Amino acid sequence: MFRLFQVFFLTLMLPQVVSAAIEIPVVYLKQDVPRPPVLSNLDQVPDDLGSAGADLGLADNMTTGKFLGHTYTLETIVVPEGGDWIASAKQALALSPYVILDAPSDLLLGVADLPEAKDALLFNATSPDVALRNESCRANLLHTLPSNRMRTDALIQFFVKRRWTTLALISGAHPQDQAFADSLKHSVTKFGLKLKAEKEWVFNADMRRNAAQEVPLFTQDLGEYDALLLADELDDFGRYIAYNTWIARPVAGSDGLRPVAWAEVVEQWGAVQMQNRFHEMTGRDMRSEDYAAWAAFRSLGEAVTRTQSDDPTTLRDYIMSDAFELAGFKGRPMNYRGWNGQLRQPIPLVTGRAVVATAPLDGFLHQVSELDTLGIDQPESKCTAFAED
Repeated sequence: MFRLFQVFFLTLMLPQVVSAAIEIPVVYLKQDVPRPPVLSNLDQVPDDLGSAGADLGLADNMTTGKFLGHTYTLETIVVPEGGDWIASAKQALALSPYVILDAPSDLLLGVADLPEAKDALLFNATSPDVALRNESCRANLLHTLPSNRMRTDALIQFFVKRRWTTLALISGAHPQDQAFADSLKHSVTKFGLKLKAEKEWVFNADMRRNAAQEVPLFTQDLGEYDALLLADELDDFGRYIAYNTWIARPVAGSDGLRPVAWAEVVEQWGAVQMQNRFHEMTGRDMRSEDYAAWAAFRSLGEAVTRTQSDDPTTLRDYIMSDAFELAGFKGRPMNYRGWNGQLRQPIPLVTGRAVVATAPLDGFLHQVSELDTLGIDQPESKCTAFAED
């Protein structure tokens, strides 16, 4: 009943225009990527990670669309390991100019650079690669997942508020770990803190038996520090670090206190209703990639509702305009950065049981939006693809 009332109220708030029958086909295009072996398989990656968020976005768009004569469809294409990604991308673009992408950054650029994608509207829902929002940006590729830099800026803001000024870092050897570590180091410098020591995780033994013996020795030579940063984006070793360090200190980053786009512990601003709807649909909790895919689909739905158009150029122009706002259940209206296509959004800092804080934190000011204290701000941007907008 609450959901129906909410939809009815939102419909009353829409522009008073004559509704037209509009059909918006959307494709979710995913590349299966083998996951390297990790020390524990306790937390399995769901097969529908990301795509389940698109399913919820479809349902939410249809709830509003049925009052306006708008129809949305969703086609999911999964490219198996070793499959022809480009051929599948061309197939997706033949079906629709609206594609939500779930793939590594090099494959995303391969799609964005296709002649068939020139006038398409593409959404990156799973890659946190900073370069995609910077020197490697593309004007037809928007980003609903926060970048690594947005997440690490959020975390370091929290440290500044807590006056934890001296830090240490342990990073894994995988490329995702190294990319997150680079962002952590950039954020430490950006906010004037000190990275006193860093080490690379070198163990491949079974930490389930050896953590209590090995981790204290491994962290002993880090010296004194206020908090320990972890760059373990594959969820390999981070779970074994807390409570086993040589000195008792907070752990944060990929484990411990985590900066995320979304987590099951986010409850304010109507989030519980979305969490419940997602759980009823999938039988599991919503994760960051699910949220980003949902936000991509909802961005389209909001633009279609406001413009009464199915034209990709019209929808993109509206999405990139100052008039666009997405209600994302995070306490602030969200919109896209005009210089690189990144969705502005608050970043929850969470543990497994609670939201500890939400960035940007009080006191971090900006001349345009406090959300732009997270990630690449316009003066430092190397993205030129959006300059003509």
